[in-house]
Amino acid sequence: MLTSGTNALAPLAGRFDVILDTVSAEHDVNGYLSCLKRDGTLIMVGASPTPLSVSAFPLIFGRRRILGSLVGGLPQTQEMLDHCGKHGITSDIERIDPAQINEAYDRAVRGEVKYRFVIDCSKF
Repeated sequence: MLTSGTNALAPLAGRFDVILDTVSAEHDVNGYLSCLKRDGTLIMVGASPTPLSVSAFPLIFGRRRILGSLVGGLPQTQEMLDHCGKHGITSDIERIDPAQINEAYDRAVRGEVKYRFVIDCSKF
């Protein structure tokens, strides 16, 4: 679901127990906090180069929390992949060939990317 539109997150209010935020750029996390259920957790694994502004009210009234985590090693990554496979958790991606890396980079800089790029390494 694209969340850049006005009130795009409104239908998701109070829906999630956990949100995994992988964004490594400055962004507004307050809208995502409202998508958490009571006692929900926003886990930050992306690192914004500038401090993020967080409103206290969604945290206080929803008993929500924000956690941070470094990306784990191979055992943690395998555990996460096993969990996703068991529960049918997938992500929206755009698969590209290695020859498209420069084009993908330019598109990312222009803000034309909806999802994450995945480089198909079988094409090397």
